[in-house]
Amino acid sequence: MKNLLCMFPLVLLLLSSPFASAGHDYGQALSKGILFFEAQRSGYLPHNQRVSWRAHSGLQDGKASGVDLVGGYYDAGDNVKFGLPMAFTVTMLSWSIIEYGKQMAASGELGHAMEAVKWGTDYFIKAHPQPNVLYGEVGDGNTDHYCWQRPEDMTTDRHGYRIDPSNPGSDLAGETAAAMAAASMVFRRSNPAYSGELLRHAYELFDFADKYRGKYDSSITVAQKYYRSISGYNDELLWAAAWLYQASNKQYYLNYLGINGDSMGGTGWSMTEFGWDVKYAGVQTLVAKFLMQGKAGHHAPVFERYQQKAESFMCSCLGKSNRNVQKTPGGLIFRQRWNNMQFVTSASFLATVYSDYLASSGRNLRCNSGIVPPAELLSLAKSQVDYILGDNPRATSYMVGYGSNFPQRVHHRGSSIVSIKVNPSFVSCRGGYATWFSSKRSDPNLLVGALVGGPDAYDDFADERDNYEQTEPATYNNAPLIGILARLGGGHGGYNQLLPVAVPVPMPVVTKPQPSSNPKTTPSPASSSGPISIEQEMTTSWVANGRTYYRYSTVVTNKSNKSLNSLNLSISKLYGPVWGLTKSGDSYTFPSWLSSLSPGKSLEFVYIHSASPADVSVANYVLA
Repeated sequence: MKNLLCMFPLVLLLLSSPFASAGHDYGQALSKGILFFEAQRSGYLPHNQRVSWRAHSGLQDGKASGVDLVGGYYDAGDNVKFGLPMAFTVTMLSWSIIEYGKQMAASGELGHAMEAVKWGTDYFIKAHPQPNVLYGEVGDGNTDHYCWQRPEDMTTDRHGYRIDPSNPGSDLAGETAAAMAAASMVFRRSNPAYSGELLRHAYELFDFADKYRGKYDSSITVAQKYYRSISGYNDELLWAAAWLYQASNKQYYLNYLGINGDSMGGTGWSMTEFGWDVKYAGVQTLVAKFLMQGKAGHHAPVFERYQQKAESFMCSCLGKSNRNVQKTPGGLIFRQRWNNMQFVTSASFLATVYSDYLASSGRNLRCNSGIVPPAELLSLAKSQVDYILGDNPRATSYMVGYGSNFPQRVHHRGSSIVSIKVNPSFVSCRGGYATWFSSKRSDPNLLVGALVGGPDAYDDFADERDNYEQTEPATYNNAPLIGILARLGGGHGGYNQLLPVAVPVPMPVVTKPQPSSNPKTTPSPASSSGPISIEQEMTTSWVANGRTYYRYSTVVTNKSNKSLNSLNLSISKLYGPVWGLTKSGDSYTFPSWLSSLSPGKSLEFVYIHSASPADVSVANYVLA
């Protein structure tokens, strides 16, 4: 094993993120960004709820409509549950985990991220009681916006609004199908039964969306002032098909993308935005991934056209296209004054994953200005995140609770009104405006992790509660940001982004702060499976770019009097490379140079990561 020592410089190179030494704590921002979703929860809050100033709310949701619609998320600073942006939020959270779950696991946030997804999908299961029925909104914006109340005090109408064959909504059903399909991939290893349930709902929702076509806001008209589907539903149908193909590997959905790509706009639209309404750039990015994975088959010519549009989007974000996105003088992507951050995080997420897809396939980006290396896309995403976290002309962090200068008067009912746990006195509909909305004081409850709407086209920002265009946060602002923060904080890890996805099983979520502890320097207790013992020891550690890495030696000993001819080891909570074993599916076997282990003999392998020892156990073995 001596040759391992000379590999250390290479190991350091592989494990060190190019941004690990940057001025921002991406891990802290990741933790805070995920925490925000707990502040947006509706329904019965669980015992491990960490945002303690919130309480149960919306407990009668759907009752007037004869259905249980308790749960889900409030979309932003109001108390309405809007289905389209909620589904997009869950899709993007899931995509973040699918791509960067290993990095989230290394930072201890994977469990929290998966809980955030499940809070949404549990609600969608309730909202989809029949194959061709989907509830797409609870409450309505008009009556809700007339009041300024805590969710716990709501007196507004909580009617449930649905789509069905007579009142179709292909965009809403399609996005919810995409969310369920993407989430099914997140839970495939840790909760296979739940994963299967989500996929069944996704199949039904896609069929419903495709068979009964129409815009959802023509059926749920109360959504028109708030979440009108301007792009129509073709983008959501393609988006859902792409996610269902990823989740199921069924040729039907790949064919759907190939056959309908031209007629539904997948290959025709060169986009400069991506968000809850317009999905084309997301579809094009996913289809380009399928093409790079070699899955296009006879659809390759169509898929190449999708990819050209994906690359047009990337080039426009970089400022290297004929039609570039606008940027503020400080360098922030700018689409509109009202909640511009949603477009910043969504575009930056696509740039991040596409950078990794290109790097994994050994390709460069082709722009009008010439060839662009993948690293430039990642640098763009990093520049946007750094701007959000405080590297901007105002030196303002637009994530609440991160840094020392962040918004104090957020346009958010729950955070701006004293917690019901502090003062249970009822806050009336209009009384909330008089007492709390008009207050110039800082919010009584810190909405940790919330990403607000952000500055205008000139990097200016007014921290005022009534400035809803700039100070209102939203779940769909945060969801794409989670993946980018995990990527920047954890680095690439040396794995191929085009390989099949395997989201790691999360460690149990710790709900109360625990004293930090370093990995043990003494040998871990030996485990054994009958005649086979396993002993682990940390042999050395070092610091690179502010992060501590540990080298673990694991010794597997054949304690029997027979030869060990076959061995399969299961290794979980592993976040780095392994030397001395051969990967075989989900397990590890003898290295290529070893065919068996004689009685009394041992095999040593090593791995390096920045966490406590991995869990190593014997899956099966053969003695002869």
